[in-house]
Amino acid sequence: MEITNLISVQQFCTHYKVPVSFITQLHELELIEIIDTQENLCIPKTQIKEVERMIRLHYDLEINLEGVDVIYNLLKQIETLQEQNVILNNKLNFYKNLY
Repeated sequence: MEITNLISVQQFCTHYKVPVSFITQLHELELIEIIDTQENLCIPKTQIKEVERMIRLHYDLEINLEGVDVIYNLLKQIETLQEQNVILNNKLNFYKNLY
């Protein structure tokens, strides 16, 4: 992965005012990916939105990390089901238009 697509965990934590231990705990729960570059630990920029969501769940709503894990996995399942629903609706509309 290119370095330009990564953000330092230290920079991220400083910007969002969260401890580095929070990010490492998310990694231990396998909720995010941490890439170990030669200089430091980094988060892929594609995961920033998800990490921001987890920060809000944990700090704003005071949900423990195990709860964040459950909520995050349920949200992912909902997104997947919504995507499947759109695909199935498109197929249904296609076949409706044939008749």
